[in-house]
Amino acid sequence: MSVQAEQSVRTEQSVRTEQEQETFRFEAEVVQILDLMIHSLYSNKEIFLRELISNASDAIDRLRLELLAQAEVPEDEGPLQIRVSFDPAERTITVADNGIGMSRQEVIENIGTIARSGTREFLHALASDQRKDATLIGQFGVGFYSSFVVAERVTLTTRRAGLAADEAVRWESDGRGEYTLEPAECPSRGTTIVLKLRQGEDELLSSYRLRSIIQKYSDHISLPVVMPEEKPAGEAEAAAAEPVVNQASALWTRAKSELSEADYHGFYRHVANDFSDPLTWVHSKIEGAYEYTLLLFIPSQAPYDLWIPQPGRGVKLHIRRVFVLEDNGQLMPQYLRFVRGVIDSSDLPLNISRELLQGSRVVDHIRTNAVKKVLKLLAELAENDPEKYTAFWTEFGTILKEGISDDFVNRDEIAKLLRFTSTKSSSEEADVSFTDYISRMKEGQQDIYYLLAPSLAAASASPHLEAFRKKGVEVLLLGDDVDNWMISNLREFSGKRLQSVAQGTADLGPLEDQAEAEAKKQASTVLSGLVSQLKAVLAAQVHDVRVTSRLTTSPACIVANEPDNENSLAHRLRGSGLPIQPVLEINPQHPLVQRLNREPADPRLAEWAHVLYSQAVLTLGARIEEPATFVTRLNDLLVNLTEQTDGVTETGSPGEEDTESPV
Repeated sequence: MSVQAEQSVRTEQSVRTEQEQETFRFEAEVVQILDLMIHSLYSNKEIFLRELISNASDAIDRLRLELLAQAEVPEDEGPLQIRVSFDPAERTITVADNGIGMSRQEVIENIGTIARSGTREFLHALASDQRKDATLIGQFGVGFYSSFVVAERVTLTTRRAGLAADEAVRWESDGRGEYTLEPAECPSRGTTIVLKLRQGEDELLSSYRLRSIIQKYSDHISLPVVMPEEKPAGEAEAAAAEPVVNQASALWTRAKSELSEADYHGFYRHVANDFSDPLTWVHSKIEGAYEYTLLLFIPSQAPYDLWIPQPGRGVKLHIRRVFVLEDNGQLMPQYLRFVRGVIDSSDLPLNISRELLQGSRVVDHIRTNAVKKVLKLLAELAENDPEKYTAFWTEFGTILKEGISDDFVNRDEIAKLLRFTSTKSSSEEADVSFTDYISRMKEGQQDIYYLLAPSLAAASASPHLEAFRKKGVEVLLLGDDVDNWMISNLREFSGKRLQSVAQGTADLGPLEDQAEAEAKKQASTVLSGLVSQLKAVLAAQVHDVRVTSRLTTSPACIVANEPDNENSLAHRLRGSGLPIQPVLEINPQHPLVQRLNREPADPRLAEWAHVLYSQAVLTLGARIEEPATFVTRLNDLLVNLTEQTDGVTETGSPGEEDTESPV
């Protein structure tokens, strides 16, 4: 926006009637945000300027998209830029842009209300221990309200591109719960925001101070941020020069040798709207059949909305340095949705649509190469800096697992990046790779053993691990919901089959010696009668009953029958959590099983059978259908055992008769 236009906006005399000015109340959540902004975020007030400049940059990007779609030139009304100025006498700071602007309804929707799904999370975080953390503002997308950290009153005048000069609108508020809207006149499109500073904020009314803030936070914005030069006192009135304060260049187009770590960190904060430093990044220029540049970052922390499905985030597509659109899945797959950055192509047309992206060979080539670059970057991080990779896995490991089922082409590379907790882990930290596991396999071990459970705690305490612990065989513990999908799409790694310890018969192969095999065979013969009785009693609950060697201390467990393709997530969510064909396995060495085998005519054998089954269901981490019935059965059996014990005591330990010793 020109100086003359800005002055016109700021000095415009209202000729409207009082009735044309309307007063509205903010939404309740906006009032909460305003209150917290004003009273909590006092440790880093300068971020208000970063947020306003970022919003102005977005407005200009949206203007480019809209005008390019209409085959118009965005610069027809002058160069696209952001202008920052201040007035010491009025104690105001002004941020103006000649971007897309807003209509009256858009002002109400974008400023008077908050439609973002993360608002409640923002309020919770801001009201907790992170009250002073300015990173939350950009992270949760409520940056406009940071103006009230330093301003007692904010006036916004805006005119949307395509509307007439007299269709502009002026918004004003002191941040105390209400705002006013009135018609305005604005000679050119765009938005001008004037902040009337609070008492005690005068140190911001300095050219040096404002320039330093812009260079600190907004140096890498590709649009020029200009400020009028201060004129020495007494100099004749003349149009002041407006030098560009920031670099105003596309950082990704510069040679890597020219860029410092601070340059990359600064650009990441801008492009990712994140105040923390990235964990790592890849910057690559590809030349050949297609020309494009990648600058992709791995964040150090997961954003609050990572699990909220929403289009248009992560990677921004530029064409010859002009921002075109945000990725909606065409440039980066869902399992890499945490990646932030820029892809700049020299081969795509500026007016490309999302529909054209889906059928573009150029885009397919870019996506394929970008994914390989990111996976290679993660592999190098895992090899060269395990501590950093552990931090990455803690934040994004669950999402990366989705790639096993989503990306067949890169499945092997993704599998190398997976990390698990195992029975050999000293803590719950996922620090075991498939390669680590294979290097520790027992002599003669042919399979990679794993256990799938509703949670890591349930997996660690599972009776299915007893025989494996006894033999020192490592088992991977899988407790994430996504593990169901992952494991069903990953049958082997490096020639080693993945085998569930809770599925099929307990076959340890060469790890089971001859004596154990003979003992199991003999036990099956000895307990055949009991097995038949249990099958009859539990016919409605289980697919089969059999003797097992996988247990050492527990009396029984539930496993999936051999044809059953694991305990799938879909089945777990809609049912009890049991396998489709549950098999009850009993431990021939357990005293309870031996007692039931010795007393086949026990009238309470059916009750014991149901208790054994229910206990096995619970240790699986599943849900029993009738908890009250289970408790009643168990209590009755305990009472019966107590009565039997009391009876034995009374009959087997009679009182001693008085006897007289012979003289």
